[in-house]
Amino acid sequence: MPDERIRILIAEDQHLIRRAFASMLALEPDFEIVAQAADGAEAVQAARRWKPHIVLMDIQMPRLNGIAATLQIVRDCPDTQVVILTTFDTDDLIFDAICAGAQAYLLKDADEAEILATIRSVSRGHSRLTPNVARKLLNEFRRVRRPPRFLDGDGDLPGEALTERENEILQLIVEGKGNKEIAGDTKLAEGTVKNYVSRILEKLNARSRTELAVKALNRRLDG
Repeated sequence: MPDERIRILIAEDQHLIRRAFASMLALEPDFEIVAQAADGAEAVQAARRWKPHIVLMDIQMPRLNGIAATLQIVRDCPDTQVVILTTFDTDDLIFDAICAGAQAYLLKDADEAEILATIRSVSRGHSRLTPNVARKLLNEFRRVRRPPRFLDGDGDLPGEALTERENEILQLIVEGKGNKEIAGDTKLAEGTVKNYVSRILEKLNARSRTELAVKALNRRLDG
């Protein structure tokens, strides 16, 4: 978004924390705080009204929790991306948040630079996960995935079967790695990795790297 500031809605039920985040983000010249919400229901209403680029979303909030709010915002405001920022890193909350449509999942002990980088990255259409969250996703991906049917295309997943290299890159995507990191791990040129990622998205009929992870996590194939 080179020609406009990143419009941000902060959804956090604790007033002091919400004010601290607002003060921190307001110092960035490319950020604009358009609204604040004290619970999930307010967040949904504010997102519909202000159409922010990013919602910085807490999970545990009164009236409507952050996951339910994320689901509604993603449905009603397709151009708005949700970044979860919470103290909770339990598996169920992480998986539910990502399946609800969150593009990033951060813990509140993340440093300021990581939070700022995540907001900017997600505003450009990327997904961001902390290493711990990415590890949980990868473990779940491995638990539910059944290689023979997933790789040979016998299941109901749309598109062509993945090649061995594409499957390797898909697993690195699920780990939360970017193209540059994948290039380093696979000894491929970054441009080549980008082409592979585009092909995987096309084959699996996914619109984003996060959706690739969600598709993998939602595969509950029968034996």
